[in-house]
Amino acid sequence: MIYLGIDVGGTDVKIGLLNENAKILAQGKTPTGVGNPYQDIIRNIAEYSKTLLTQAGYTLDDLTAVGVGVPGVADNDSGVVVRCVNMEWWNIPLREELQKHIPRPVTIDNDANLAGLAESICGVSMGTDSSVFITLGTGVGGGLILQGKPWSGQHGEGGEIGHIIMDIDGIPCTCGRKGCLERYCSATALIRIAQEAVIQHHESMLWSVCDNNPEKLNGKNIFACAMKGDATALEVFDRYIHYLCLALSSIICMIDPQVIVIGGGLSKDGPFLLDAINKRIKGYLAFPEVPFADIKIATLGANAGFIGAAMLAKQYTEEPKA
Repeated sequence: MIYLGIDVGGTDVKIGLLNENAKILAQGKTPTGVGNPYQDIIRNIAEYSKTLLTQAGYTLDDLTAVGVGVPGVADNDSGVVVRCVNMEWWNIPLREELQKHIPRPVTIDNDANLAGLAESICGVSMGTDSSVFITLGTGVGGGLILQGKPWSGQHGEGGEIGHIIMDIDGIPCTCGRKGCLERYCSATALIRIAQEAVIQHHESMLWSVCDNNPEKLNGKNIFACAMKGDATALEVFDRYIHYLCLALSSIICMIDPQVIVIGGGLSKDGPFLLDAINKRIKGYLAFPEVPFADIKIATLGANAGFIGAAMLAKQYTEEPKA
């Protein structure tokens, strides 16, 4: 059995060809082309997928099914991408359009759900029945895996962890509301906190690494300064960990999963981040005397999206038909 996994991003589309054991047979990426008509974007994805198949020595006849992950709300029942702001997609018939070029079963889901599924199948949460995947990047994405399958809720909105309200009437969010979690726990939020601090502390190492321009700060150099013991960077990092532990404790309180997996750009400094979380998280829990989720760093990196997409396609094609 051969499965195609497609991970649609704002810059690139990552595509992988996998067997039933989640072994990657071939992989590659192609520019997304945001701003072009969705028909053109999907046709380009299909053509690149066919090229990948050919290069790996397969044809469409060998392909069992296709899975697609998108950074937004996707309705697998209808095959429609309901809302995907980064792609400028609203109510796009993704399945119907893709099947014009690749006539195979197509499943769709949110990209963070699929990354979480991949980690639960062949990554750090492998073997668990329940896990939560949280991505700390430009925004904050979330994926819920229950009994080995992604859970998006009854209307496709489940797992939108980044839009849990952290602060009533707090910082405005791109979703149009205020105080969403991603305004405090994303890499963007970390950078904002550091920019505010460095303006007041020119003696900080942060001021040097950004060449006296706060706009040059990023998650990597902020973490690097904190790891070197810079007082201002440590204060920024401490504030960020405070927000993150609040978020993690809310997830534990609501879902009580076996594992919480942290991915995204900020997870690349995994040991430093994880050590800080583990030192403080218990003080944020509603029931600290009760066992709680293991918190781990994701291991599959940028491949997680297309691995999860392919494995979702496998799950759906293997389900017994009514």
